[in-house]
Amino acid sequence: MLTLATELDVLARFGRALADPIRCRLLFALREAPAHPSDLADELGISRTRLSNHLACLRDCGLVVAVPVGRRTRYELADPRLGHALDDLRSAVVAVETDRTCPDAAEKSCC
Repeated sequence: MLTLATELDVLARFGRALADPIRCRLLFALREAPAHPSDLADELGISRTRLSNHLACLRDCGLVVAVPVGRRTRYELADPRLGHALDDLRSAVVAVETDRTCPDAAEKSCC
């Protein structure tokens, strides 16, 4: 059983993974379907070396897993619930962004 501190650490890891736009794009691509690194690099328009570094980060965070397929490796989300969480998070963030009720948001860049 996870303690509250452990749960917060896990959530913070998820936040760090999402802090990079390429990793966000990777997670959303893998939400659609598992993929091989070469296909992901082409889809995201980045080098395979750069992609490899981001996939290593996501693996270390426990968000993606590498699945051997013959001589190749396919990547997928570690748990299907992550795809649902990404969808929910995106919906919530878009809703908040479009409903800026803070009157000082533009001046203070606070919200």
